[in-house]
Amino acid sequence: MFSLSDYLPIALMFLVAIGFAAGNVLLSQLVGQHKATRTKTMPYECGKDPVGSARERFSVKFYLVAMIFILFDIELIFLLPWAVVFRDFVTTHGLGTLIYVEMMTFVVLLLVGYVYVLKKGLFEWGDRARREAEAEARSLALKESRERATRGAATRPARAA
Repeated sequence: MFSLSDYLPIALMFLVAIGFAAGNVLLSQLVGQHKATRTKTMPYECGKDPVGSARERFSVKFYLVAMIFILFDIELIFLLPWAVVFRDFVTTHGLGTLIYVEMMTFVVLLLVGYVYVLKKGLFEWGDRARREAEAEARSLALKESRERATRGAATRPARAA
């Protein structure tokens, strides 16, 4: 039977978490230093000083690694609840073999994807990979500059001879 009082510990946990976060922010504002220096007001990005244009080209490898990370993160999101309820399905429903085969099929498919990514060299960040990424960035910049030049030529009025 549903009882709202069963959720009281969860509500209490949220209240404690919100109170802790708000208390730390308030305490930081009251006790912390408020000197604005050049270093403090400078944008911060991954421990590196911001140098150059914000529209700098990045290698596709950065985005692929991010997508692979998300893929394996989602795998874990599916794998943990399955592991928790697997025994219940085996004992009450008798579907243990079917559910186990389905999950192992899922894991094998992910393993095939991982092997494919390894064979493609996505995780290689050596000199060769760096040169390929730089060459890709140069070709994209060249293509972009050509497109700008053709757009600029098309918008300029033709001179009379």
